[in-house]
Amino acid sequence: MFRTFRGGQSGGWRVTSISPVTGEPLPFMPALSVTDGGAVALPLVPSRNAWRLVGVPSSLRYTERGEKQQLESVQAGLGRLEATCAALIPIRKSQAWWELTQEERRQIFEDKSHHIASSLRFLPAIARQLYHCRDLGEPFDFLTWFEFAPAHASLFDELVGTLRQTAEWSYVEREVDVRVVKEVLSAQ
Repeated sequence: MFRTFRGGQSGGWRVTSISPVTGEPLPFMPALSVTDGGAVALPLVPSRNAWRLVGVPSSLRYTERGEKQQLESVQAGLGRLEATCAALIPIRKSQAWWELTQEERRQIFEDKSHHIASSLRFLPAIARQLYHCRDLGEPFDFLTWFEFAPAHASLFDELVGTLRQTAEWSYVEREVDVRVVKEVLSAQ
């Protein structure tokens, strides 16, 4: 199942900011649509009026069984009614990261950076899903999607601030922080 994030002129999420954290930014678009499908939606060519990022959920590659069980016991699902704020954070890591073995990446990810352990305290307030896109020829390796209630926006900022200070993040060569709020239609 492909998940497509399309920045454009319309969509279910209103873009409040697009901030380059490191590397090249994405062009500002006023809206973001998020769709799932068995195939990648057209157009495939870049547009001045839109951008498109595609990823697929995958297995948890650096997570051990106990960590997976711990995460599943506290994490919330996407699509909660109160989660009207979200962030799309596409990330590309350096070639040095990909030249490491799986075991070496795991050591940096959890043993040094404590990615899972330090993130647990932010759950279930913040729901998240990782989409892989490196093997799809996309400009990023991962698309990280987070949803949270407006009251948890500062908690989300704390989470990403914590993760950006880790050894793992020294391998990030491009990261963009796209913040959005859910478009709610009035019943009037």
